[in-house]
Amino acid sequence: MNRVRSGIPVVDFHVRMAPLPGARDRILRAMDAHGIERAVACAGGALPLAALSRQLVEGGHTTADLDNDFVLAQAEESGGRLEPFYFGNPYRGADAYEEAAHRYRGLEISPAVHGLPLHDPGYADLVRAAERWGHSVYVVCFERVGARVADLVRLARGHPGVVFVMGHTGVGNIDLYGISLVAPLPNVLVETSGGYTCAVAEAVGVLGSERVLFGSESPLQDPGVELAKLDALDLSPDDYSRVLRDNALRLLGAARGGDAR
Repeated sequence: MNRVRSGIPVVDFHVRMAPLPGARDRILRAMDAHGIERAVACAGGALPLAALSRQLVEGGHTTADLDNDFVLAQAEESGGRLEPFYFGNPYRGADAYEEAAHRYRGLEISPAVHGLPLHDPGYADLVRAAERWGHSVYVVCFERVGARVADLVRLARGHPGVVFVMGHTGVGNIDLYGISLVAPLPNVLVETSGGYTCAVAEAVGVLGSERVLFGSESPLQDPGVELAKLDALDLSPDDYSRVLRDNALRLLGAARGGDAR
């Protein structure tokens, strides 16, 4: 562990919770192994990974709901260590999310899964509901019309009262261009999982450490791998604290009924 960041309790802003036996325990063991005190849990498992990979390349979509109830139940049994996000389905509208939003700490929307472009009215309805609840909105962009970083920028400009989190430092491993696109928008933060160290360094350098959030994408990625990227940057103690903990707590505390425990 980097000596500068040692002792900072980590908040992981992005883990996946597919409805599988032992999912919660697997996540918690990984957190314990790497000094992670809390994590934001988003639903997964809408498609097998191989099918999702093919969909990203060749196109396609699913209209299926993800298992938000499973995520919520696992979070409620985690002793406060897992913070549940609601995975919105643009095909279903915002009613179900609106009714359950008081039990969640944020929203995820994903054109990669549901196939609709970010300008679809179904996403707008979900984002407006997120604003009413003070929820941040996590978004994964990829290289397809309607799902690119430029499309996220347009969505964020249209909803300046909502904080958006661009997952995986943008598209691919070295999306310095994507980071430059979100730079003028103070309501867009960047989450670090998947990006190369150079992309994380660019995000901190261009956006400032107050707009960068550590995330691991556990269990698809071992948190230790993602933390090693942060170690390699040799940031100041204040920067480490913001990226690894403070920024996440700020967003979670902004959610209606939430706190920054």
